[in-house]
Amino acid sequence: MKRFLVIILIALLSIPSFGCSNKSDTIKIATKPMTEQFILGEMIKLLIEDNTDLNVEITKGIGGGTSNIHPAIVKGDFDLYPEYTGTGWSFVLKEDGIPDDETLYKELQEKYKNNYDLSWIGLYGFNNTYGLVIRKDLSEKYNIKTYSDLAKYSEDLTFGAEYDFYEREDGFDALCEEYGMSFKKSVDLDIGLKYNAINSKEIDVMNVFTTDGQLADSDVVLLEDNKNFYQTYYCGTVIRNDILKKYPELEEVLMKMNNILTESEMAELNYKVESKKEDEKKVAEDFLRDKGLLK
Repeated sequence: MKRFLVIILIALLSIPSFGCSNKSDTIKIATKPMTEQFILGEMIKLLIEDNTDLNVEITKGIGGGTSNIHPAIVKGDFDLYPEYTGTGWSFVLKEDGIPDDETLYKELQEKYKNNYDLSWIGLYGFNNTYGLVIRKDLSEKYNIKTYSDLAKYSEDLTFGAEYDFYEREDGFDALCEEYGMSFKKSVDLDIGLKYNAINSKEIDVMNVFTTDGQLADSDVVLLEDNKNFYQTYYCGTVIRNDILKKYPELEEVLMKMNNILTESEMAELNYKVESKKEDEKKVAEDFLRDKGLLK
């Protein structure tokens, strides 16, 4: 009798489970090489592990940003990552012009699904658009306060940006054409090294994101985009559809990130990590707990 029960028990344990994940399953997250993405990656990881039986592995700081992450996620090397609507529209889809926010997001969802079998799940709420900063000493010397002011002196200045910015439809070339800028030199920099470069005077001008925490801690001036060249860039999660199909519970979890961050909140989180040297995982966890999103 005992032997019979043991056989039944072994048989039951060997039956595969369907429709649910097990703790050995791992979701692979990629992030771009910037503090904001590190924090967002940690938030997504915490929410997934808090609400499912899945493990999460984050690969932080992929060099080249979207240019390397997008083909990798299409290939299946990663499962999801935080992306910006404007980047997806201009750099990935290579669409001309940027429509209104509602139209853009709707078309992003459709084209990512049809072209790449990827989905956009929710938007986090903050707009991290591009801006330009100049060293404070140069701003004061030449009285440069706007992009148009910058254009007058651009031939004497060195510009720095990450690879994506030079390749975007609304990036370096389009910006220079719109404002009549012609820089003495342009330098390709890793996102994480740009502030070091401008603080050490290796470059004079650079593009930034308007939620950069280091803006408050660097000797730079954020210039006015007086022709309103840049539009909104909202951040959301891009995920493989086969992963959503395999783990449908992820959609509800990822939607917990929808509309939870303002620009000022994101900038403050960035500042805590970049300037106050707090751990990005703790910063992410504290924020989610304050919002009541962790059990």
